[in-house]
Amino acid sequence: MLYQFHDRVEAGQLLAAKLNAYAKRPDVVVLGLPRGGVPVAFEVAQSLDAPLDVMLVRKLGLPGQEELAMGAIASGGVLVLNDDVVGALHLPQRLIDNIAEREQQELERRERAYRNNRPAPVLGGKTVILVDDGLATGTTIQAAVIAAQAQGADHIVVAVGTAALESCAALYPLVDEIVSVITPDPFYAVGLWFEDFSPTTDDEVRDLLARAFQSGRDAVSEPIAESREAEDEQAIQAA
Repeated sequence: MLYQFHDRVEAGQLLAAKLNAYAKRPDVVVLGLPRGGVPVAFEVAQSLDAPLDVMLVRKLGLPGQEELAMGAIASGGVLVLNDDVVGALHLPQRLIDNIAEREQQELERRERAYRNNRPAPVLGGKTVILVDDGLATGTTIQAAVIAAQAQGADHIVVAVGTAALESCAALYPLVDEIVSVITPDPFYAVGLWFEDFSPTTDDEVRDLLARAFQSGRDAVSEPIAESREAEDEQAIQAA
């Protein structure tokens, strides 16, 4: 059997080693996909000395088979459908709309819960590293990519612990780079490649974002800090 990660923390540490070219760059923002992608993203952001935030994405699971994605939504009104699933099962638009509306409510709840009134990061002109624990069908990460593009990201990197080769191939035209620690073939499922794949909780996501904020590695505080430094320099020159 191919390598298994012990948990998401180890996956993040190994993934960070593959992203070393992005370390200590002021234009880099690391965005984890809640919930399982955030522990991975935290390790990446810490290693790269980069700000951390979340990209809110919700999978549209097929009723009765929630792990099968018929689509995904992301912040900013992004909706991506898995045409293969929708077409093969002849899914009615009404069903898709109902599930999308329900997941939009959950996405908004998480936005409030995770950011604690902090504004969303500004992605314009940034190099955005989108991080998840794994890439299976690629539907949710595709929604995240489209959302980042819509917000003006200059360079988009998809970084995951494990990925299906065929999903990487489908995603390549949409992004600048895809980085994965392992790409097992056959892939089967993300959870197969983790010894501990227990669900990440809302509290864990909030704690990791709070730790990033306290260390100065959040995607909102960095531009503010830079602005203050510029003001201080101008004051010194004026004196």
